[in-house]
Amino acid sequence: MGRKNDAAYEEELEALQVGLVRTHVWALEKGMKLVGVFEGRDAAGKDGTIKRITEYLSVRSTRVVALPKPSDRERTQWWFQRYSDHLPSEGEWVLYNRSWYNRAGVERVMGFCSPEQTEQFLRDAPIYERMLIESGIRLGKYWLDISRKEQAKRIEERREDPLKLLKISPLDAVAVEKFDDYTAARDEMLTRTHTTYAPWFCVRADDKKSARLNIIRHALKAIGCPGLSKDLQPPDPDVVFPFEASALTDGRLAR
Repeated sequence: MGRKNDAAYEEELEALQVGLVRTHVWALEKGMKLVGVFEGRDAAGKDGTIKRITEYLSVRSTRVVALPKPSDRERTQWWFQRYSDHLPSEGEWVLYNRSWYNRAGVERVMGFCSPEQTEQFLRDAPIYERMLIESGIRLGKYWLDISRKEQAKRIEERREDPLKLLKISPLDAVAVEKFDDYTAARDEMLTRTHTTYAPWFCVRADDKKSARLNIIRHALKAIGCPGLSKDLQPPDPDVVFPFEASALTDGRLAR
């Protein structure tokens, strides 16, 4: 996982973004319905990755969904309801910056939902995702993973950078304090919601530039635009890899 210098990174990023544009044109022609789910610890790099993916795509057919906390009314709804409202129609690409998996992560760790609600979610999520896929949606799920040390460093940088003021959240400090609780929630979430039809792909994101490039490579390969994906360099398996139980104990996922 060698770190790229800025020039090499920008050159590769530009080439991949051209690939994203070509893929988007093809997906529009085919009327594809694309969904990307981006989950991970606070400061794992979800915002930056999504920004690089969508930077040159059509604003009419690309949407980033980053929902605030549920309203009192939404709390009484079926959990998946407000996320379903944002699902794509033909030709659209929707990227969730945090998704229905909030229930298995933030809500669970912070006590915003009951253990019974968490359990019901973990049972229902694979069923919900099967329904999405059977309706014609192409679903990609990415878990961005960072180490305890890297998370603390990035959160501190946010506090010191006035341009990152809007990224600061009261939950940031709690995320560091509850690192082990989030680890336990992550482990159960990945284990119980990783399926053959909607697998999780884990991303080692301590090097954010490498993570971005490899996620884009993986997404392009997965979507499979003719004349592009075949010749595209595959993602580094040390950076992006399909979830498996051994990753919880062999050092690939942070503890």
